[in-house]
Amino acid sequence: MYPNLYYAFRDLFGVEWRGLRVINSFGFFVALSFLAAAWLLVKELQRKQAEGKLKSAERTIILGEPASITELLLNFVLGFILGYKIIGVFFSREALNDPQSYIFSSSGNLLVGIITGAFFTFWKWWEKNKVKLATPEKRVVRIWPSDRVGDIVIIAAIAGFLGAKIFDNLENWDRFIKDPLGNLLSPSGLTFYGGLIVAGAAIIIYLRNNKIPFFHFGDAIAPSMMLAYGLGRIGCQVAGDGDWGITNLKSKPASWIPDWAWSYKYPHNVNKEGISIPDCSWDNYCNQLPQGVYPTPLYEIIASLILFVILWSLRKKIKSPGRLFGLYLIFNGMERFFIEKIRVNTTYSIFGFHPTQAEIISAVLFLSGCIVFYLAGKKNLVKE
Repeated sequence: MYPNLYYAFRDLFGVEWRGLRVINSFGFFVALSFLAAAWLLVKELQRKQAEGKLKSAERTIILGEPASITELLLNFVLGFILGYKIIGVFFSREALNDPQSYIFSSSGNLLVGIITGAFFTFWKWWEKNKVKLATPEKRVVRIWPSDRVGDIVIIAAIAGFLGAKIFDNLENWDRFIKDPLGNLLSPSGLTFYGGLIVAGAAIIIYLRNNKIPFFHFGDAIAPSMMLAYGLGRIGCQVAGDGDWGITNLKSKPASWIPDWAWSYKYPHNVNKEGISIPDCSWDNYCNQLPQGVYPTPLYEIIASLILFVILWSLRKKIKSPGRLFGLYLIFNGMERFFIEKIRVNTTYSIFGFHPTQAEIISAVLFLSGCIVFYLAGKKNLVKE
């Protein structure tokens, strides 16, 4: 396992670039998944725009205005946070030894924060001053749905992170009440479905406010979301973030299956769980699980990429708006429901049943997908 890119580069390429300790492996692949999903979403939205299924909206903008006080203050605050917490890591040897703890603590570099904030403020002023006009002009421009992908990605990232933290703490309530602030600020502990639900709700509100048809947008984003999930799970597998399965001491069903793909101990996992590894020189990451477990993130990577290929191949063949999105919900629900059977998770007691949070939500997603798929075929219910 590689908790951050420093260990990956040291092991794979023989270089020791301490600055790479700042880049968590899980976060790296999550960022990669967002970029890949955004690129595919833009392509799909542009295709639907060319087919006349999505329309543009007019918006009045003012050209030639100087930077406002609000814009300058906002840029200073953003620059200060970046410098104080992120760039400041590179100016502290102690921070580089454990960058995650540093970033999620109150520690930071005040001088670097002020310098970075001032640079961001100057940059905004200079950028606006270059195009400043003696008399600012009003212009009407067309904004297409594909032009809004940047906003959508930012909304999804922020709402998704908040939702993932909230649902994780609801799922582990006993742990949360012992240290509420510590669990909320912890870099670990994220629930995918919590992120999906909250981000989905935020995006739906954004679509309604900007009059973008939900079903056409849902069809466009369905393959992207499946791909993003698969790429994100690569981060879970590489970092060993705790999303593994139950103990697996069974014999392999086939000799050609690698041991690590059947039963794995997740050495050097980012959560530091398990027992100590003898003669380990990986600083704070010298633990591995005492017994092998099912590497469920690996199985989800494979399943998600296969489902992505299926959705991508069907995107031009399914004509009824909303049906591709319905299939995404069905596939997503089925995949997660079955993987939960061999995955470590908190269970609930409901009328004699003991489902996990993910099993409940995945079942709801599956049923919702079936309903959406059915209703999407009704011409009088879904607008073309």
